[in-house]
Amino acid sequence: MKRILAVLLLLLAVMASGCSKKEVPAQEGAAAPDFTLSDLSGKQVQLSSLKGKVVLVNFWATWCPPCREEIPSMVKLNQIMQGKNFQMLAISIDEGGKQAVQEFFRQNGVALPALLDTDGSVSRRYGTTGVPETFIVDGKGMIRKKVIGGVEWSSPEVVGYLEGLMQQK
Repeated sequence: MKRILAVLLLLLAVMASGCSKKEVPAQEGAAAPDFTLSDLSGKQVQLSSLKGKVVLVNFWATWCPPCREEIPSMVKLNQIMQGKNFQMLAISIDEGGKQAVQEFFRQNGVALPALLDTDGSVSRRYGTTGVPETFIVDGKGMIRKKVIGGVEWSSPEVVGYLEGLMQQK
């Protein structure tokens, strides 16, 4: 009897561990996982505080060739969208943190609203598989697009898509 009870308890423990809540990677049609990260000036930025805006959440690194290629188009997109209901968040996963990003921006003569995810916690919450990887979040906080790889962000098609999202209520 004790042996049967022990086996049953062990079986229940195994089944319960299989039912534990696992974090699901961010995906199109789901709510964007909230996060708070520091920008280059040390200010805390929380995604949920940007509700009502279309947010481009881009995971990148200074050492990533495709990221380096898409940065100029991100800068241009950010300029095109200035004054609109839009926010770009360029999340650096560089272990070198603030210094690595500032040096990259200085050397390349660019600047973006960069956030620092040096421990990779936000990147893991989003389930990124590499960089660059981008999530377009609508004004309600829902992920509308997930893009893996580099993109020409300032293209008329992308700008039109983002402007269309801004018009949706």
